[in-house]
Order: sequence, then C-alpha cells, then structure tokens
Amino acid sequence: MKVEFAPINIPLKRRIQTVAVLQWIFSFLLLEFCCGFFVILILGNFWFLAVLYLLWLYLDWETPCTGGRRSQWVRSWTVWKYFREYFPIHLIKTSDLNPNHNYLLGFHPHGVLVAGAFGNFCTGPSFKNLFPGLTPYLHIMPIWFGCPFFREYIMSAGMVSASKESVSYVLNNEGGGHASIIVIGGAEESLNAHPGSLTLNILKRKGFIKMALKHGAHLVPVFSFGENELFKQVANPRGSWLRNVQEKLQKIMGFALPLFHARGVFQYSFGLIPYRQPIHTVVGSPIPVKRNLNPTTEEIEQLHALYLQKLRKLFEEHKGNYGIPEHKSLVF
Repeated sequence: MKVEFAPINIPLKRRIQTVAVLQWIFSFLLLEFCCGFFVILILGNFWFLAVLYLLWLYLDWETPCTGGRRSQWVRSWTVWKYFREYFPIHLIKTSDLNPNHNYLLGFHPHGVLVAGAFGNFCTGPSFKNLFPGLTPYLHIMPIWFGCPFFREYIMSAGMVSASKESVSYVLNNEGGGHASIIVIGGAEESLNAHPGSLTLNILKRKGFIKMALKHGAHLVPVFSFGENELFKQVANPRGSWLRNVQEKLQKIMGFALPLFHARGVFQYSFGLIPYRQPIHTVVGSPIPVKRNLNPTTEEIEQLHALYLQKLRKLFEEHKGNYGIPEHKSLVF
C-alpha cells in the first residue's frame, strides 16, 4: 500500500471529522472510565450515590431487553454527521419495506467495530428517510448493559440487548414497524476482519432464523461493503497461537479482542483511527416469513438455506459497484 502523509494544514472540516471518529472509538474506552468512576464513588465520600445508582440499576435491569431507552437528541448529535462523512458511510435501499410488518435484518460482515451498523442504524436520518414508518433496534451483546453509566449511553443511541427476550420483545409488536438489526457473525467474526476478507461466520448461526419464524418477521439480508477495509489486524490465521488465545478469551469474556491498527491523526502509517474508506451498507429485499411458533429443524434449515442464497445474490449483484473483483465471492 502506498504510504501518504497528510498536509500539516489540515482543513477544519477534516479535523472535525477526525475528532468525531475519535469520539466513536473512545466510546468503547468509555466503558473502562464508567466502571472506574463507579468504583471511585463506592470507595469515596459519595458512596451513597453509588448505592442509589445500584438501586436504579436493579429496577431498570430489564430495560435493554424491553426496547431500551433511545434518545433522539443523542442520535441526532452533530458529531455523528461528521462521523458518517469521514469515511463516508452510505445506506443503500434496494426494495421497499412495508411498515405494517416487523423485520429481522441480518447485518454482514461484523468488521472490527461495526462502523456501518452504528452509523446507519444508530445515528442520522438515513434509515428513517429511506424506510419511513420503521424503527431500527441494533442488538449488541448483553454484557455491555451490565456496565454502570455506560449502559445509559448506548441505550440512548438505540442499542438493545441481543438476548432472545430482547429480540422477541422487538418483533412482537403487533402493529409492525419494528426492525431488529442483528450482526449475525457476532464477535467471533471480528477476528476475520482483515482487508479483502469475505469470510462470514454464518453456517452454524441459525438462532436468528428460528426467531424470525416464531414471530413471522420478514428476513432482510444486509451487506456492508467496505466494513473490513477500515483497519488492519495482526495476522491471526486459524491454528496460530494468537488465534487460539483470542478464541479462548472470547469464550471466557463473551467478546473478541482483535489486535487492530490503522492510521494516525497526522500520518497514514500507524494509529487507531480507521482508514478513510467508503462504507456502503446495502439493504436487500425482504424474504416473507409466515409465523410458526414451533418450527421443525427441517423448516429452519430450509429458510436458512434460502437466506444464504439471497445474501449471496445481494453481494454478487452489487460487488462490482464497490470495487470487489469479479472472481471474488462470499465464503460461508
């Protein structure tokens, strides 16, 4: 890759965009700050505030599984506009989604930090403008909602738990108009997020198919072109000592720890700021699903196979528009 150096006199807009991306990245580090601040409250003179918050946490524990507590004010922060423009991030519509139905959107690939999912479904007006009448809910690992204070921040952006109870709550809306967005590959897939990688962890992921059948939610494949191009990872092929350690830690903690890097603020050689690579998140056509409270294994397998077929078709139809060579295809 050709190494380029940014000019010293960086335009104001570019600097603002970089700051916006830094806020997104350090939002993940906010987790540690929130936990540390809570410990300080407990051990300090303001321990009673920590006790009050623990009481609130107890009373509010189920909220991430019952639709969350989104804030349109937070979702509309100007900083997210600059965040989306940095890459830039685009949402592409290929078909109408009738708001009288509920939908389960399968998002692929995970990437390192799911920038496309956050930028398109948690911030800005793009989804609302393209799919009027639908409310998106981005499901993430339940472990994040156990952190004091941090849980309030991520819920305000429209994130909810990825537990079965949470998905059921969203898809149970009788009037329709709800869209569950699930990153199908999960944390494990982030370990495959190398530039050029088209490998998806999906063959054994069938829980989302069962949920769609139980609730009669239409399935929609979503592919985010450019998601794996934002960072480079330390080489971790399957069977290597690093991959083995990462997989063991993922089983213990519930989330993966990819060793990634990209560019810096003033140079393109090394840093934690993602590369300025465009992300095009393409929302496919819905797969109609009839409600079936007790689907058989065969019915789940059939719908899963159909979903894979539609996902591959979506990728093949659009890959040429976003720089994917003709000879490259998805690997399931």
